[in-house]
Amino acid sequence: MHDMDDDSRRKVLGEALMDELKAIREYVEDIPSMKQNVQEIKSDVDELKSDMKVVKSVVTEHSGQLKDQKKKIGVLKRKTA
Repeated sequence: MHDMDDDSRRKVLGEALMDELKAIREYVEDIPSMKQNVQEIKSDVDELKSDMKVVKSVVTEHSGQLKDQKKKIGVLKRKTA
């Protein structure tokens, strides 16, 4: 293998560093759009949480109403039997 002089080593190292910096810069440029996407997802999740609270409330209310109806039907069946 042949030895490189200091200038050649610096040139190769500089090129490698520039390639790495270019890759880092590309990732950094994507951060603002990723941040915007995260904010949109957070907003959607907050809305879904609110909707789920409403759904849970309605299901709970209907469940109670169904239990009451079953009791009333049971009482009517016993009276007619």
